[in-house]
Amino acid sequence: MDLRPSAKGATSPIMTDKTVRTRFAPSPTGYLHVGGARTALFNWLYARHHGGQFVLRIEDTDRNRNIEDGIEAILRGLEWLGLTWDEGPGAGGDRGPYYQSQRQGLYDKHLATLEQKGLVYTEDNGAVRFRSPRQPVVVDDKICGRVEFTRDEPDMTIRRPDGSYIFHFVNVVDDLEMGMTHVIRGEDHLSNTPKHIELFEALDASPPVYAHIPLILNADGSKMSKRDQGASVTEYREQAYLPQAVVNYLALLGWSPKDDQEQLPIEEIIARFDFPGINKSNASFDLKKLLWLNGQVLMGLDGEAFRQHATPVVQAAELDLDDDTLHRLLPLVQTKVSLASEIPGKIAFFQGDRCDHDPAALAKLKKDSQSIPRLQSLTEALSAASPWTEETIGQAIGKAAQELEEKKGKLMFPARIAASGQAGGPELLPMLSLLGQDRVLLRFRDAIQVLEK
Repeated sequence: MDLRPSAKGATSPIMTDKTVRTRFAPSPTGYLHVGGARTALFNWLYARHHGGQFVLRIEDTDRNRNIEDGIEAILRGLEWLGLTWDEGPGAGGDRGPYYQSQRQGLYDKHLATLEQKGLVYTEDNGAVRFRSPRQPVVVDDKICGRVEFTRDEPDMTIRRPDGSYIFHFVNVVDDLEMGMTHVIRGEDHLSNTPKHIELFEALDASPPVYAHIPLILNADGSKMSKRDQGASVTEYREQAYLPQAVVNYLALLGWSPKDDQEQLPIEEIIARFDFPGINKSNASFDLKKLLWLNGQVLMGLDGEAFRQHATPVVQAAELDLDDDTLHRLLPLVQTKVSLASEIPGKIAFFQGDRCDHDPAALAKLKKDSQSIPRLQSLTEALSAASPWTEETIGQAIGKAAQELEEKKGKLMFPARIAASGQAGGPELLPMLSLLGQDRVLLRFRDAIQVLEK
C-alpha cells in the first residue's frame, strides 16, 4: 500500500498488490436491518469478486445499547442471506477475538502508543482525548470521489471516564489489527473518516481504502430507519421470501450491472460487482419491486427446489392435505404466487369435500343470468367424463359450451368459482383433475344451490 498525497495533510491510500480484506462490524442493538444487510453484502461481494476475505466482527462495547439475542439475530440474518464469513464468530481466524468486548488489551496497547508520542491527554474527569493535528484531511473515496475536510473540531474523546473506549478509536484499532484493506460503509460515515485517518496516521499506519455507499431511502425520500416497513431482514425470512431474491434486490440498491438486468444469479453478481458500478446517488427502497423480483425468482425455480422451499410453509399452516396431494398440487401454484407464504391461501380449497365461496366472486356469478344454466350443463357433461383426465375434462367443457352455443371461455369462470370458491388460482383443467370427479360434481351442485337462493 502506498500513499499518494493529493493535498496538504493526511490522505487516504491507493492500494497496491495485497489480498483484499473487508469487514462487516454490526452492533447487537437489534435485528439485522436492511441497510446493514446491504453493507454486509457489498463488503462480501467485493471480497468475493477479488478473491479476498470477508470478516465479521461484533462491535458490542456499548453495553447500554446492546440487546439480548441481538448478536444471534444478526448471525441468523447473515446466514439466511448466504453471506458466509471467512473469519469471525463461529468461523475462527488468527486476528481475533472478533468481539470488541474481548479486545480491551489491544485498545490499551494502542492508547499507550499514543500516550508515549504525546498525542493524547487526560481531562480532570478522567476522559482521554486525542490531539488533532488540525490539518486538512483529503479522503480519496472510491465512490464519493475526492473530499477535503478542514479539521477545526474539538479534540475527540477516545476513552470515557469509566475506561470504555469510543467507537472511533476501537474501529481504527480493529481495522488496523485485522488488516482491513477496504472499508465499505454507509455514506453517513463519510464525515467520520477524517478522524479515523488521523488516528491511523498517529499510529504510524496506512489507512484502508474507503468507499462510502449511498444511503437507502424510503419512497418519501426519508432515510430508512429500523421502524420502517421492510426494514427487518427477519421479516423476510418469516414471510418466506427467497434469500437469493432478497440478496439480488439488495445488490441493486445502489449498484447497477449497467445493462438494466434485474434478475441476476449470485455468481453473476459476484463476477460483475466492483466500485465503478456503485451509484453516488441515494437508493430508494421499493417493497413492491422486491415482491415482484421474489415472484420472478420463485417462478424460475426447478420443481424440486420449489417444493423444498414451499413445503415447510404449507406444513406450518397445518392444512389437511396428504403428501401425495401436496406433491402434485404445488407445481400448479408456482406461477400464481409472489411469496411462498401466499400458497396456503391458494390451495386451502383442496381440503375437504366442499369449499367456501369468495363473496365477491359469487356476487359476480349472481349478476350473470347464465351462470346457473352454464353450471348445470357443465355438471351434466362432466358427469359423463371417463376416465377423469385433463383431456376428458376439456372435452366435456367443450361439449357443454357447444350445447349452450357459447364460447368455451364463457364457462371457465363459473367452473372455477364452483370448484374452488376463488376467482383466481391454478389452471382450471389440472385443478379439476386433481380435485377428482366426485368432489367437482358435488361442488358444482352446491354452487347451483347457492345461486338459486
